[in-house]
Amino acid sequence: MTVATPTSAVKAGSIAEMPAQRALSPKSEAERRALYFNTGNAFNLKLPIVPDMSFTVEPARALDKNTPTGFIACDRSAEMAMPYPATSPLVLARYARIRARESLGANFQASGVVFYVIAGSGNTRCGSETVAWNEGDVFVLPGGQELTSTAGEQDAVLWIVTNEPQLAFENLRAPAQGQAPTDAVHFPADEIERQIHTLYEVGRGNDIAGSALIFSSTKQEGIRNVLPTLTVAMNSLPAGATQRPHRHNSVAVSLVIQGERCSSTIDGRLKPWAPWATTITPPTSVHSHHNGGDKMAKFLIIQDGGIYYYTRALGFEFAEHPTA
Repeated sequence: MTVATPTSAVKAGSIAEMPAQRALSPKSEAERRALYFNTGNAFNLKLPIVPDMSFTVEPARALDKNTPTGFIACDRSAEMAMPYPATSPLVLARYARIRARESLGANFQASGVVFYVIAGSGNTRCGSETVAWNEGDVFVLPGGQELTSTAGEQDAVLWIVTNEPQLAFENLRAPAQGQAPTDAVHFPADEIERQIHTLYEVGRGNDIAGSALIFSSTKQEGIRNVLPTLTVAMNSLPAGATQRPHRHNSVAVSLVIQGERCSSTIDGRLKPWAPWATTITPPTSVHSHHNGGDKMAKFLIIQDGGIYYYTRALGFEFAEHPTA
């Protein structure tokens, strides 16, 4: 960023060409730190786009029996010019492999932590509570606490998503113990299946974008999310079905759980699914999902949608596919 030296005369053809201005005669260090932009040069900052991509190398490493216990981040911070790890501007996804009877500890600087169990069984200790998990479970824990995950008799693989980039952006720390916006919340796989089955028994109209199961808790019931800014949903798509094209302002970071011969279309571009891939659907893109297989497709979606609901700026609308 170019900053002009203090001057009362600026040679520029337009205010958009002006560098940031400083006080002509600052009387304190506080005044000396002040910068002045304008409507021409303040709103022309060009940030790198959120990439439309799939992470496939990372899950392959996590599922490799030779990979040691540890985390594997889905990090695209360099492409987005961000100084901290991030999958999208406000969200960070990781895979964790925990070898049999080994433990993996962490203290995530986040409001909360979302887990999906890809393989294996085990438990995660958080303060005075312990969540015993199995394959297909979803569970949520408060951020800012020491978490210790231990695999059972077989290796375990977890998918873990936080809003660490959101807190890092404002240089914030995670909530103190007991002040997080979530308690430990557990959604077992068999109950998730029962709830999804109920959705299809009841049915829906075309004015509803798919048959997604939204996860929440007693602490967040009022906003119908599992965390104030993050929305967590298990989306499903019957064999041969297509989800109607739509767009929204939130980013979607998704885990492909079951999706043989499935794909998405993002702004007219075909995006095939890969087993256990983490995919990014950029904000405002027109997208739809397609199941060309003979089984129900399932994918877990994490969106920063909570922040858009709260600011009344979700921007959801159905749309036709744009011309490729």
